Amino acid sequence: MLTIQNLTLTHKKDLTTLIENLSFTVNPGERIALIGEEGNGKSTLLRALMGDDAIDAYIEMTGRIVNTFKTGYLPQELPAQDRSRSAYEYFCESADFFDQTPRELGELASRLRLPGDVFYSEQTMETFSGGERVKLQLARLLMCAPQLLLLDEPSNDLDLDTVRWLEEFLVSCGLAVLFVSHDETLLRRAATGVVLIERLRRRQVPRAAVYRLGYDAFVSTRADLFAHQEQVARKEREELCKKMQRYNQIRQKVEHAQNTISRQDPQGGRLLKKKMHAVTSMGKRFEREAQEMTGMPESEEAIFAKLTCTPLPPSKVVLDLDLPELSVEGRVLCRDIRLTVRGGEKVCITGKNGAGKSTLLRVIRDTLRARSDLRVFYMPQDPGDLLDMDKTPVEILTDKGGKEENVRICVALGSMKFTQDEMNHPCRGLSGGQKAKLMFLAMAQSGADVLLLDEPTRNLSPLSGPVVRELFSQYPGCIIAVSHDAMFISQVCTRSVVLLENGLI
Repeated sequence: MLTIQNLTLTHKKDLTTLIENLSFTVNPGERIALIGEEGNGKSTLLRALMGDDAIDAYIEMTGRIVNTFKTGYLPQELPAQDRSRSAYEYFCESADFFDQTPRELGELASRLRLPGDVFYSEQTMETFSGGERVKLQLARLLMCAPQLLLLDEPSNDLDLDTVRWLEEFLVSCGLAVLFVSHDETLLRRAATGVVLIERLRRRQVPRAAVYRLGYDAFVSTRADLFAHQEQVARKEREELCKKMQRYNQIRQKVEHAQNTISRQDPQGGRLLKKKMHAVTSMGKRFEREAQEMTGMPESEEAIFAKLTCTPLPPSKVVLDLDLPELSVEGRVLCRDIRLTVRGGEKVCITGKNGAGKSTLLRVIRDTLRARSDLRVFYMPQDPGDLLDMDKTPVEILTDKGGKEENVRICVALGSMKFTQDEMNHPCRGLSGGQKAKLMFLAMAQSGADVLLLDEPTRNLSPLSGPVVRELFSQYPGCIIAVSHDAMFISQVCTRSVVLLENGLI
């Protein structure tokens, strides 16, 4: 069992509290999802639970963690020191690898849908597809027979088929699992409980809540609780308002009587003084009632942005691509690629990991940028690839400069839940989700009528997901996207194509 008692995590540098007095348990077989906006401390919490000493350099931790489980930890990214190692060298780093019999390795490879000889492969880890890397890391974890898995964004970089495999694996593995995910479909199908980590009041006040419910039930229950609390709070305020109106009327009458009473009527003056004392006591009682009223429900506000452009005519040919072959470093990925996209269409390119989807999107980018009749905005899979890490978010969004523009930019960043410190510190300190939000603002500023998006929802929390999908579905321009997000594909895209070795279908 994993038990967390009154856990508080605070940044040493600026004393920002990420998580405060968090308490919950993870029992055998439970699958608990950690959700929340970017930068709220989910990954830091996983590292703290794993006992990662590296976070001691920047995080102060108080509270108690008791973990009786044998634990395996899957980081969000493959560690840098493992990227250049061959698969065989990677597995040799684990002593448990040498305890596995050939039969056990074969069964493990079959369970993870990997080639039987992959454990002895000389292929370097960084050259495997994103899905293959996740499976290889899971394979090494499973060799030590863990009872608890701590998984940080395990569905990142996975194609649709591999995400479905991951769902099945988590549900059927029988292990306790604590995982961070932005994939709403994975959350719906795999989570048996939810821990929601928020930062309220302009990200200054941390709050964490534990729900022993599946994800759909969590969403519904949370909405019902908010609606009920708001109803009770409004009713209490309406009743108090009526009481205060009556109180003010009585007080005004007594004050008027005191101001007009004759000095020759001391008995009446004493009675009015006594009555005013009672009225004052009534007022103090109402003040106490106001302090004890049910609070209005608080939640971390969803991001807000708006994408506008001049709509393209439906008949306008945005892209007419005829590509004999798509290759990377001399290696042919696929052939005979033909794709026509017209104004107003929202096309999603899907396919297996390593099929060449991102490469194809860059080819499309280079093709469309040569057009003078289109305004194109390209968002890569890692937004940091296009951001100057030494500049602040305000500097990146600044065009002409000036006080008015600065105010507008700060308001826009605030709508994306950037704090004042985050607005004015270099981008290298931002999380992946915050970089994505910065790209959304740059996109909104661009006025582009064609958006090229590589995994646009990859780094965003499930709380922001519905807002972002609505943002793109209402966008009047043309979208060509690469995505493995089933919700994005179904709610935003008007057409989906699959990239295979023999072209697009």
